[in-house]
Amino acid sequence: MTGTEMAFDRTTLWLVIIGLAVGSYALRFAFIGLVGNRAMPAWLMRHLRYTAVAIIPALVAPLVAWPAPTDGAPSLIHFAAAALTFAVAVFSKNVLLAMVTGACSLWTLMYLFG
Repeated sequence: MTGTEMAFDRTTLWLVIIGLAVGSYALRFAFIGLVGNRAMPAWLMRHLRYTAVAIIPALVAPLVAWPAPTDGAPSLIHFAAAALTFAVAVFSKNVLLAMVTGACSLWTLMYLFG
């Protein structure tokens, strides 16, 4: 066994898998099963609209700040693509256009500057 491999016994592995499955089911059931047929308050619905807006940057920010291709070193290419994506999002107010712009600008900059 090399230093990067981790060995788990079968019992521990299955306990973790079952625990995660039960936790995931319970979280979803709390919203769908317990609250699914009730009207939610307006203040909660207003806050839920911002969930995707908060999650997408949270997923992308580590990839910009610590990009894997550079082994975590800051990369001007990644920051430039992120800045262009942000500018398109602010001015166009179109999430899909911003995402496509970000992907295309990152690929183009990586092709041009390596």
